[in-house]
Amino acid sequence: MITLVALCALGAEKILGNEIKRLGYKPISNAPGRVVYTCDENGMFRSNLCLRTADRIYLRVAQFKAEDFDVLFDGIQAINWQDYFTKDSKVTVDKVRTHHSKLNSEHSVQGMVQKAVYKKLGSVWHMEVMPESGVESKIRIYIEQDEVLVLLDLSGTPLNRRGYRKDGGIAPIRETMAATLLQLMTWRRKTPLHDPFCGSGTIAAEAVLYAYDIAPGFGRRFALESLPIFNAANAEEIKRQEAAKIKPDAIVRITGTDIDPSAIENARANVERACVTAGRALQLIGADYRIQRPDFEVSDFADLHAPYDEGMIIANPPYGERLGDAEQADELYKNMASLFVDFPKWEMGFITSHEAFEDSIGKKASKKRILKAGSLETCFYMYNM
Repeated sequence: MITLVALCALGAEKILGNEIKRLGYKPISNAPGRVVYTCDENGMFRSNLCLRTADRIYLRVAQFKAEDFDVLFDGIQAINWQDYFTKDSKVTVDKVRTHHSKLNSEHSVQGMVQKAVYKKLGSVWHMEVMPESGVESKIRIYIEQDEVLVLLDLSGTPLNRRGYRKDGGIAPIRETMAATLLQLMTWRRKTPLHDPFCGSGTIAAEAVLYAYDIAPGFGRRFALESLPIFNAANAEEIKRQEAAKIKPDAIVRITGTDIDPSAIENARANVERACVTAGRALQLIGADYRIQRPDFEVSDFADLHAPYDEGMIIANPPYGERLGDAEQADELYKNMASLFVDFPKWEMGFITSHEAFEDSIGKKASKKRILKAGSLETCFYMYNM
């Protein structure tokens, strides 16, 4: 068994942990923004391919206690780095985080770890200088209460970058965050889903991937694939297994509207790419099915009416960069109260960083969840009718 660490938005740890369990792996601990779990070697590729709410996957290569730089250097140098890199690898310590530890200078830790890694590789391969002409590989270090956690990046480009979104528009929601919102609302594929502020179509695209059981990583590569520990044959088999799980005949009703015609055009193009990627995945198992595309239309939310008695609205309404200022946001959210009248039996979820959202829309949420991705802290307001 090996140990992996999956990163996610702050506040999404439980959602990610449940996803990991559904893959058949065992979460063993979590901390703000990450879940630690055990799996077999195939879990390295399957986690990158299948996890919808994870932003990155790391392999835990070592864990040890270090209260000074000598112990840190020795602990890093003792790792068999030659098992993870090639002779031309460019190894980077991309991030260090320390908390309640004697080693509290992140910059100094970063330099010491980098030096120890190259010292070990140079001694094993009898090289005074590493050429660094090959693929870049990244290491991350967490030190908490003097306990050093050494992680190797298996994802590369963050996992929210599925590959289908070429133009995100203005201030788009992350793909992994959109997937998190669907899970928080416990959306099911038979429930009609609408996004009245669809923008680049991210919520609709993630709903398509989820509804048809399409692994979100089919359209991209991962850093793991450039490492010596990568098993290409096993990865191809995993892709075939996941392609066989796709349900192209599922009954799904996903729609999106936006007042901006260019946003609708962009949403259609992005979701089309997501569906084409799914079609290529199906070809791995000799299947030639077409995934049903969501319907997008140009419309102001105020002109909408529920097409079904019951359903669900999930939206990232404009704010900040997309709207201008807090006064405009407040006015928009006041007008959004009409959605509760026009969709009387629908469940609704809105994510925003506007602190007075409930006062503006005039309705207290049934549930709230603080979510933070990067530097932006938001709140997801859920209304159960």
